[in-house]
Amino acid sequence: MTTQELLRRAQGAKSAVALAGTERKNAALLAMADALEGQAEAILAANGKDLEAARGTVSDVMLDRLALSPERIRGMAAGMREVAALPDPVGQVLRRVERPNGLVIEKTCVPMGVIAIIYESRPNVTSDAAALALKAGSACVLRGGKEAHRSAAAIVAALRAGLAQAGLPEDAVALVEDTSRQSANELMTARGLVDLLIPRGGAGLIRACVEHAAVPVIETGTGICHIYVDRAADRDMALDIVENAKCSRPSVCNAAEVCLVHRDLAPDFLPALRQRLVEGRAGQGLPPVELRLDRAAAGLIPGKAAGAQDFDTEFLDYILAVGVVDSLEDAVAHIAAHSTGHSEAIVTGDEQAAERFLSTVDSAAVYWNASTRFTDGGEFGLGCEMGISTQRLHARGPMGLAELCSYKYIIKGSGQIR
Repeated sequence: MTTQELLRRAQGAKSAVALAGTERKNAALLAMADALEGQAEAILAANGKDLEAARGTVSDVMLDRLALSPERIRGMAAGMREVAALPDPVGQVLRRVERPNGLVIEKTCVPMGVIAIIYESRPNVTSDAAALALKAGSACVLRGGKEAHRSAAAIVAALRAGLAQAGLPEDAVALVEDTSRQSANELMTARGLVDLLIPRGGAGLIRACVEHAAVPVIETGTGICHIYVDRAADRDMALDIVENAKCSRPSVCNAAEVCLVHRDLAPDFLPALRQRLVEGRAGQGLPPVELRLDRAAAGLIPGKAAGAQDFDTEFLDYILAVGVVDSLEDAVAHIAAHSTGHSEAIVTGDEQAAERFLSTVDSAAVYWNASTRFTDGGEFGLGCEMGISTQRLHARGPMGLAELCSYKYIIKGSGQIR
């Protein structure tokens, strides 16, 4: 089936989804979750073929993003059930005003319509996106990367079976069969068929969508995330936070890519950081982190000299750019120059320094004494999320159900004329 045919079918299905009540949507989500677990064997078999084809062509951390397991499938199903348990945003009155002339004006949450999602090699995005779109009253058209296409197709087959069981149109969730650039371009330019386009992936994909889309698009995801270790930081806390932010899952957008250290603390902190991330991890049989050091950091610890682009790169790997700064203001200036606006953290015991950082750093999520890895819909209590918006309009940060809706004004009168 062509991409245009899928989009037209999704347009045909969107009214049924928009008009479905909360109970019916929740029943569909629960049936879809059950179908995921019920078809786990087929999904894992398809994923095994994707992994076999990708092995040797992508890094180990990217293979981890691609890989499914029984536990991960159960987690995907649990995420769908969590979305079912969330309040339904559709129909919520966001603001109510009664005018002096008696008009009652209600700003009311409504579905987007057809949401297209272009994403890369993360099969779990397939179920997350479908669950959120459905609960938000919209149909979704998914276009995954070629590395994960077999996995995504098996997941979508299960989701569509759940929709049919609940009496909703299967075309409310569809997967684009073509994984070439042509299909991505078709989604970007499908005016009248796509109501919202959300790209999830690397900088190249997001840039292409932002530059070429003729449909509404939300910029997401590229995460050059910073951790600034202030002069008043607790050293052990800072080591724990940096290791978690870098190493717990380096292939995701909320992983830290840059660590900035105040000059006063650097002589003590940087050797401890190297011990923790390099020798310590290697001694435990864990992947060590490659430290790419600016000139000041390289004067304190051994490591690879940072190249011209290392403070502007989303590594998505066990690589960390490390720099030394003279002050909090220098750290903030560095972040402003190099950040993608995703997530930044300060580690400090100085409340005034923390407040200055939180108020002046202009990113979607800013942290004090916590890992950037919490920038996630589930961790923010939103259920699974459609992505992390790094723009300022409409949605910013983790995009949950509310961010996948639009609104309209409903005005009730009793014969008023102007």
